[in-house]
Amino acid sequence: MAVQEKNPIATTGRTATVERKTKETQIKVSVDLDGTGAYNVSTGIGFLDHMLEQLSRHSLIDLEVEATGDLHIDFHHTTEDTGYAIGEAIDKALGDRRGIRRYGEATIPMDETCTQVALDASKRPYLVWQVDFTKPKLGEMDTELFKEWFQALAQTAGLTLHVHNLYGDNNHHIVESAFKGLARALRDACTIDPRQAGAIPSTKGMLGQ
Repeated sequence: MAVQEKNPIATTGRTATVERKTKETQIKVSVDLDGTGAYNVSTGIGFLDHMLEQLSRHSLIDLEVEATGDLHIDFHHTTEDTGYAIGEAIDKALGDRRGIRRYGEATIPMDETCTQVALDASKRPYLVWQVDFTKPKLGEMDTELFKEWFQALAQTAGLTLHVHNLYGDNNHHIVESAFKGLARALRDACTIDPRQAGAIPSTKGMLGQ
């Protein structure tokens, strides 16, 4: 478990806490969209912890995750359910999404790897995942689980989310650049635009339809 101290800066109150309990996992997540990138993450999966720390640090979303799950079976349920819980917390913290910029995009280089992430916080969940791995596992973690995590997050956070690894050889770099790209895209999309702080960012007057 890694902990980064929180910088005591006032926020605008876009916070949420979610608890998800099933026969397979027990998860508690708290987010502050107007944070400083402080995190306290413990899932029992070291590499997933590392990725969630990157998500928090580069999005400036304060993130607390405490998860236990049936890791004696495999990492699938804990990975997927963590995505669901974080997405649900982000959705609750966004509220009616009034005033947000809505769209975000980032292209992240990491050594030989480059990954592009684009998203629309539209409340219409959809994932396009154009990411290939050269190995079935990254340490003890199945690489196919990263798509499951991104799918779960998009579903409950209400994101249209496109992840495209443009090129790269190192699987660690491919995954990390995807999480960092998501972080920076979320940071832009969730930011309040002072020119439309009271408006729903849609000509329909509502999101999700």
